Amino acid sequence: MTSTMKAAQFFGQRDIRVVEIAKPQPKDHEALVAIEWCGICGSDLHEYLHGPLTIPTKERPHAITGEHIPITMGHEFCGRVISAPSGSSLTSGQAVMVDPRIYCSKCSRCNTGGTQGCTTGGFKGLSGTGGGFSETVAIDAKLCYPLPDSVDLSLAALIEPLAVAWHAISLCGVPDWTNKSALILGGGPVGIAHIFVLRSLGCKQIYVSEPTDSRAAQNKTVADAVFNPIKDDVGDKCRDLTRGEGVDTVFDCAGIQNGMGAGMDALRFQGTYMNVALWPTPMVMPFYPLMSKEITTKCSLAYNDKDFNDTTDAFVAGKFKGIELMVTSRIHIDDISKKGFDELVTNKDQHIKILVTPDKSMV
Repeated sequence: MTSTMKAAQFFGQRDIRVVEIAKPQPKDHEALVAIEWCGICGSDLHEYLHGPLTIPTKERPHAITGEHIPITMGHEFCGRVISAPSGSSLTSGQAVMVDPRIYCSKCSRCNTGGTQGCTTGGFKGLSGTGGGFSETVAIDAKLCYPLPDSVDLSLAALIEPLAVAWHAISLCGVPDWTNKSALILGGGPVGIAHIFVLRSLGCKQIYVSEPTDSRAAQNKTVADAVFNPIKDDVGDKCRDLTRGEGVDTVFDCAGIQNGMGAGMDALRFQGTYMNVALWPTPMVMPFYPLMSKEITTKCSLAYNDKDFNDTTDAFVAGKFKGIELMVTSRIHIDDISKKGFDELVTNKDQHIKILVTPDKSMV
């Protein structure tokens, strides 16, 4: 048996290489997982185009992992257990979804359940100790979520972006979404993940503001209405559909100033504006709607243990109807630069999620 494996590593801006590296040797508390599928995330693409940003460099290695460039990328991954630590309930061959977060379990945030805000935290695939764009990963066994045979493992990697949406929606504190309305700014992968989670929670009024024709077409298959913010007055459109009141919640998955203005306008009195986007520029709050409508503003970062568990349970229960629509391409790891990252650079709006596998028999 070979002691090396393929891995797609980040060496610098627009420099991802498929190289041979040593296979991971799991520690006493770690399971060894054979990767089946890993999604390319918007944060991965951002690193590819503008990094290293969060990826640690030699001058600033990661606080927990101690690692730095080159880093094996990929944090949206699932696979099958090769080996598990003594005392673990995991078994060889078992399908699992992996929570890729790295956190210290010691800081005040971790100790109060806010592991997503760990002061020194990070992610597998961005911060070191392996990533999903490889053949195998060693991961803390408690971060492996068993999946029954009834679950389609070729879609399970979508659980991670769905967990991002689940956390943001949970933070809104809405006990029942059945009679609530929501506007999503930006119909990309994160925006569409919000649609699927909101729908699974019973929301029947989901609207999207998306200017590109291709993404608008994708969103029209799952949302109740899609508006073009260049041509449409998004606030008026939302009021027309909510008896003049405006939507209950806006989820900002775009991070664009004009979008925020339209979103604030579309909100009802005492509505909630939830930002999920990574803004490339400073965020400037539109004062008049913020004050006059007593809008609550919130931000969401990743997800915590409960969110990941709840999302996995919902996925296993089949709550995300039509989720296969999110997968727009499947590629082999050898093609990750050209058919993965470069494809997203040149044809980003044509895709929702590109999934990568190290197994040629799966593509």
